[in-house]
Amino acid sequence: MNIENAQVQMRKGILEFCILHIISRGEIYASDMLDELTSARIMVVEGTLYPLLTRLKNAGLLDYKWVESTSGPPRKYYVLTDLGKNSLEALDETWQELSESVDQIVSHTRKNGKGSSAPPQVSVVVQPAPKPEPAAGPSTDKPADASSIDIVVPQPKQDQ
Repeated sequence: MNIENAQVQMRKGILEFCILHIISRGEIYASDMLDELTSARIMVVEGTLYPLLTRLKNAGLLDYKWVESTSGPPRKYYVLTDLGKNSLEALDETWQELSESVDQIVSHTRKNGKGSSAPPQVSVVVQPAPKPEPAAGPSTDKPADASSIDIVVPQPKQDQ
């Protein structure tokens, strides 16, 4: 296993989630997103960020507006759509479950050492995401192509 490649893949896996969280706080300029991601030690380059923002826009999760700048060309500021807010809420729940599951597995290994007992059984169930409620009036948002992921980690049996 190439450790550096695994680390990059782990970061890529949470990048959309982090970007949606950053945008959820209010309209934001792309370079400010890059600064925040960098300060959180999630290294992203413009060549990665802009295509991702375009993909999220095409999925209907975010929108943007142009704002005139006194120091150069107009700036594009990103905001979440209602669909983006709903998707972030669902992703947040998934993150909580996944984070708790991973913490349980990792803490068990750290506490008991390698090979001390069989790891807990983990069950992952992927289900289609529910269809969003239709908005009043015509909509130009495309529905997001998302799935929900349920992760179930059985609790260890207590000796009586």
